[in-house]
Amino acid sequence: MRPSIIQKTPAGLRVQPNLADYHADRARFSWAAARADLPTLPDGGLNLADCAVTSHARGPNRDRVAFRFLAGQTSDELTYGDLDLQTNRFANVLAELGVGREDVVFVLAGRIRELYLAVLGSLKNGTPVSPLFSAFGPDPIATRLNRGSGTVLVTTTSLYLKKVAKIRDRVPSLRHVLVVPDEPGEPLPPGTEDLARLLEAASDLFTTVATQPEDLALLHFTSGTTGAPKGAMHVHEAVVTHWVTGRDALDLHPDDVFWCTADPGWVTGTSYGIIAPLLHGVTSIVDEAEFDAERWYRILSEQHVTVWYTAPTAVRMLMKAGPALAAAWPRPALRFVASVGEPLNPEAVWWGQEVLGLPIHDNWWQTETGGIMIANTPAFDIKPGSMGRPLPGVDAAIVARGDAGLELLGDDTEGELVLRSGWPAMFRGYLNDPDRYARCFSGEWYLTGDLALRDADGYYWFVGRADDVIKSAGHLIGPFEVESVLMEHPAVAEAGVVGKPDEMVGELVKAFVSLKQGYTPSDELRQEILGHARRRLGAAVAPKEIAFLNTLPRTRSGKIMRRLLRARELGLPEGDTSTLEGGA
Repeated sequence: MRPSIIQKTPAGLRVQPNLADYHADRARFSWAAARADLPTLPDGGLNLADCAVTSHARGPNRDRVAFRFLAGQTSDELTYGDLDLQTNRFANVLAELGVGREDVVFVLAGRIRELYLAVLGSLKNGTPVSPLFSAFGPDPIATRLNRGSGTVLVTTTSLYLKKVAKIRDRVPSLRHVLVVPDEPGEPLPPGTEDLARLLEAASDLFTTVATQPEDLALLHFTSGTTGAPKGAMHVHEAVVTHWVTGRDALDLHPDDVFWCTADPGWVTGTSYGIIAPLLHGVTSIVDEAEFDAERWYRILSEQHVTVWYTAPTAVRMLMKAGPALAAAWPRPALRFVASVGEPLNPEAVWWGQEVLGLPIHDNWWQTETGGIMIANTPAFDIKPGSMGRPLPGVDAAIVARGDAGLELLGDDTEGELVLRSGWPAMFRGYLNDPDRYARCFSGEWYLTGDLALRDADGYYWFVGRADDVIKSAGHLIGPFEVESVLMEHPAVAEAGVVGKPDEMVGELVKAFVSLKQGYTPSDELRQEILGHARRRLGAAVAPKEIAFLNTLPRTRSGKIMRRLLRARELGLPEGDTSTLEGGA
């Protein structure tokens, strides 16, 4: 058995961490003081893009690279000064089109330069913006455009022709479609406008709209188990959380080269793929390509990435590719690796330590929280499998819901994770659904819907979503615990665990497993994995059945879709699958 803690020592830290004294930093922290670190606009205004771009373009970071875009074997750079001028052009394009603060800009594109210009330029213009996954199909796109009353859509020629043209007449609010040609000189689809020409004709001088802290800035759609997606509304004040968490959770320093692998269609790709690194004046790597293990290792090596933020799915896929590939690409610059999307199994944390030479630091947050809330930070010991501890400015608790309200629970007791409301990036509502928003709170507490426990050292441990927990013969079984043990077996790359109805015990535990390279499904291997789980978990908690799958269904943000596994097992409706990786 491995030890339960990866201990940090000063010799193991190449850079002095920003968050160095956890309890002292929490005690002296205030959101008001953090807000004072950021530039303001006239009349108390606050604007995300002004803080992230313009403030740097006016200072010593003007010639520093803000984004390095990788496409195939080529790269393209934008300094902070260039980014300021080009986002000014996009803001002027919107102003010339009559698009203002009451409109909403949607962006449907891969990780190309124009996506980033559109997001930041829209914010400069005071116009809320909503990035969408380019892999969405026509129906999910139409649903989100209609729910958000989209006025402007920025997309590429091919995406428009494949996905948008057929649903455009179903979106009456859409006035302008600005397209980025896939190839120079290609014909413009009817009813669209050439973004390149509009940008070329626009002025690069623009005065950022003095948005107020509570003005709507970002609209992120998150899918429920059924029904239409929810639009989580975030305001310009969220920039304070992005600033603080980039400093404390991701430990960004001025000379860092940062790579967040998340697509901006997911909240992580916006909060930490665009905004937070710009606030800290660092250089961000943006790779247009999809996951490829060798390409990722090469980027880490050749781009001299120092801080890397990725998803558990990607970590597991790198684990599946084997340690030899990791050894082929030295990464001397890399000093900090963090992960988010779903809980990180202990085996993946140890893999990072043993194969990458750095443990992987899990952290926890949601679309609704807008930023990282609980984290394993670089100066402190890691308990593999734990989400970490609440960051300065974040108060968390474990509760039980009852008729009289919430009951605060003590250490080592499973309950619902709640957060004291009031942090700047807390969502301000679900679009056009105030009742659903109200149900997310009980008094001063935001109800996350995640089950967790807190240990005596203040570390939080994920148990499962409230609707994922399996009830078997009187036991409450968290799927994450079972999945983590299954992943300890040398053959297992990924595991998803669900409850299957059973007349005798209520639900039995069924596991779906994908294997690492070099292993082949067989009854013998199934029995070996079952035996491993029984020895580690006991017969009451271990899976009773195991099915082998080539890949597990997961969202584009990396979450294994247990709901979908269960629906397919039982022949139930699959519900909303618009965020399914490779689907819709």
